[in-house]
Amino acid sequence: MKMLQILFLLFILLSSTNALVQDFCVANLKGPDGPAGYLCKTEAKVTVDDFVFSGLAKAGNTSNIIKAAVTPAFVAQFPGVNGLGLSLARLDLAPGGVIPLHTHPGASEVLVVLHGSITAGFISSANSVYVKTVHKGDIMAFPQGLLHFQANAGGKRATAIVSFSSPNPGLQITAFALFGNNLTSALVEKTTFLDDAQVKKLKAILGGTG
Repeated sequence: MKMLQILFLLFILLSSTNALVQDFCVANLKGPDGPAGYLCKTEAKVTVDDFVFSGLAKAGNTSNIIKAAVTPAFVAQFPGVNGLGLSLARLDLAPGGVIPLHTHPGASEVLVVLHGSITAGFISSANSVYVKTVHKGDIMAFPQGLLHFQANAGGKRATAIVSFSSPNPGLQITAFALFGNNLTSALVEKTTFLDDAQVKKLKAILGGTG
């Protein structure tokens, strides 16, 4: 019996060694996006441009309600990261700008401050709060799935690059999830303990109905 187990293990090891190793899997964006990512382009159609993205060079438009912009370099914009377990984005925060409380269900995040100062933090599942003001050259990590935020901490524009541990990290902004949909005000009031006037005001600001 012991000899059979050894032979079986050797078979598994040899099978793994001879398995096909694929260098990359550039996303075929015309196909479906599933839990494992996009299907691969045929290698004959892959070019160097699939591995280059220039979109983070330009500042995002911060003329909006949050005075901030996020420019993604996720798989949909940067197909070369498909299957590589990483992606990037650029954050631009005007004075008073904020990336509201949000989560990335599919990835952890690392923020690198390029310009200015940013107050950033996250809330653990035990409701412990971890907040710090970070400055040019500082790096901060945000664990996967936890609520977190970034806010401009100075009187001038702040810029950061964030990296994610997934080509498609996902995003849910808490305020929009609560007040930017068609869940009835009565249910929102019951689940948030806010009064009717507050809920309707927030729905009006964030585009919700119901």
